[in-house]
Amino acid sequence: MAAPSLHPRVVGREGQMIVAIDDFAPDPDALREAAAAAEFGPAGEHYPGIRAPLPPDYLAETMPVLRRALAGIFGRYGEPETIAASFSIVTTPPERLSIAQRTPHCDAFAANRFALIHYLTPDDQGGTGFYRHRATGYETVGDARVPAYSAALRAEEAPPMRYVGKDDERFERIAIAEHRYNRAYLYPSFLLHSGAIGE
Repeated sequence: MAAPSLHPRVVGREGQMIVAIDDFAPDPDALREAAAAAEFGPAGEHYPGIRAPLPPDYLAETMPVLRRALAGIFGRYGEPETIAASFSIVTTPPERLSIAQRTPHCDAFAANRFALIHYLTPDDQGGTGFYRHRATGYETVGDARVPAYSAALRAEEAPPMRYVGKDDERFERIAIAEHRYNRAYLYPSFLLHSGAIGE
């Protein structure tokens, strides 16, 4: 297996960085086997699918490249704290999505938080889209922007019963983190994003 390689790029008008990490895990096939044997359950109200715990050695095996990306690209040093990590599979049909699941979202509003997505399906399709909210112009929603952003969303009509696409009346897609087997993406958690499901 090749060593992990980092590929940073700037997205959007706000100039935020996202980092593709190719060959992220040393043995992605073993992770797929672990996922196949895992016991999945409902993910909760925000994620449109099911989740299962990761193998106990996953974070230890991938932490060296995460530290390298956080320090070398984002200037964040020290030991990262993991808040949540799991296998995740989208399973909810479009007609059963909640309004929140049909809208780009942030994983956290704090500027010092980061999210990681690791693709483990071999068919290279879809990915994760990043968005600009048309009414506010926001591409990120930090703590200070939450009141204005929330008010703007409440004033808009509910989105159609479908997964978020490339563009709609409320959001413009500014970038996509393309799917590739054993590729991960690291990005600030306050970036507006959504899975590119079915593309």
